[in-house]
Amino acid sequence: MIIGIHATVDLAFKMMLGSPEHSAITVHFLNAVLGGSTRIQQATILNPFLGNTAEDDKLSILDIKAQDDRGRWINIEMQTSLAAGLVQRLTYYASRLYADQLGQGQPYKSLCPAISICVLQKAAFPDLPQLHLDFRLRERGGDLLSDDLQIHLIELPKLRLGAHNIHEASPLERWAFLFLNAHRIDMDELRCLLPDPEIGAAMEVLEMISRTPETRDVYEARLKAQRDAEAQLDYALTEGLAKGHAEGLAKGHAEGLAKGHAEGLVKGRAEGEQIGQIRQLQRLLRIAQTSPDELSQVPRAERLVKIEELERQLEERGESDR
Repeated sequence: MIIGIHATVDLAFKMMLGSPEHSAITVHFLNAVLGGSTRIQQATILNPFLGNTAEDDKLSILDIKAQDDRGRWINIEMQTSLAAGLVQRLTYYASRLYADQLGQGQPYKSLCPAISICVLQKAAFPDLPQLHLDFRLRERGGDLLSDDLQIHLIELPKLRLGAHNIHEASPLERWAFLFLNAHRIDMDELRCLLPDPEIGAAMEVLEMISRTPETRDVYEARLKAQRDAEAQLDYALTEGLAKGHAEGLAKGHAEGLAKGHAEGLVKGRAEGEQIGQIRQLQRLLRIAQTSPDELSQVPRAERLVKIEELERQLEERGESDR
């Protein structure tokens, strides 16, 4: 039976990987991402899924925070769109996980690694072919300074394996296959393709969502909210591109058509992303949304300051809700 549940919807993602009763699933996923000769045996979910998420809850509260048996602090999240400032936000979260460990009078050597893992439905680094990008503090020549700060990106569009050769996949590739295909492949067939017991347990969580009316209703609301946010961002981007295209053409007549057109498109894309980010953050904060036309009149530097301020408000509200 095809259950039609997208594993990439934040609610489903957190129910699979952020429930204490399913910690074995989390451990398997973390080992698939982090690897290493010393395998993780246990992981503690620090912000467990409580089952009381509503349609108008903030999308950000469904990140997963965990600590493994080596003391490492880990943030796991799913992103279906490339919001402005994503890389900076991931760096900020990892840095906070690191700095917040240190109490007054504690020595620096007591700090444990802080790791941010982000599964992306769109590639943030399309020119790099790897499914898994592993960023750490290194010298320009490649020598490692420290692995205490890590950012891992799992870029799902880069999975190159299908049902015909998934048996050759690594554990992380099998997880990527599940994220991409759970909603459209028969569950019995999927279990044959992905025989890992822990991935099978993740499928059972998705099946539970599909057959539990109350949970299915919340899932559908989250799916709608996610799609609305993406559509809003796309609309703002399209408006920005159109405006930038027109400005580029006008400028091109004075300074050279080809150069003006290219500059206008680049400027328009950046402007559209910033406008979409501001409006999405305002929606998540449940405050009045500024119109795209009004935001297009705001200087770029002021838009960036506005994004930072809204992100700070959203982070503070998220902390107070936990």
